[in-house]
Amino acid sequence: MMIDVVYDACVIYSATLRDLLLNIARERIVRPHWSDEIHEEWIGGLLRKRPGLNRESLERTRRRMNIKFKNSLTKGHESIVPTLVLPDPKDRHVLAVAIHTQSSWIITLNLKDFPQTALQPYGIASLSPDDFVSRLFQEFPYFVLRAARKHRLSLKHPPKTVDEYLATLEKQGLSQTVAFLRKYEADI
Repeated sequence: MMIDVVYDACVIYSATLRDLLLNIARERIVRPHWSDEIHEEWIGGLLRKRPGLNRESLERTRRRMNIKFKNSLTKGHESIVPTLVLPDPKDRHVLAVAIHTQSSWIITLNLKDFPQTALQPYGIASLSPDDFVSRLFQEFPYFVLRAARKHRLSLKHPPKTVDEYLATLEKQGLSQTVAFLRKYEADI
């Protein structure tokens, strides 16, 4: 049984975090969901922060995500958006995607924007990426380790040792995850 989740734009924004989360999804323990709006948020955010980036290369990443995860690009949730109440109305579309896809979790760095009181009526919870990966690691250690290994080995420019890789994840705020992974360094 796969767990349906929504990846908020803020967790897709960083290539390191995005690639780890997508590698976990490739292990078929979670089914990620996003929308065109979520794609626009992470792409627009990157272009604003790093204007030297090429929009076309980010669009290629978007297309690859949509192709590799065929049922992840969500449509049909738009009518739900105006009915939802969140601290930041700009986040309502993310909750609408979660409701429409019957997702269990919204994976986000902005937990305050998705309070449990607003999500609970829909049977949805918000989790930080660190809590998400740590929780998956406890339930599916083999698959999370395999995803982390594939992710690390995919890094070619430059390649990363296990220590360098774990340090990179630590910089992404994945301290619980790194603590788990350190116990299995030989498998990464």
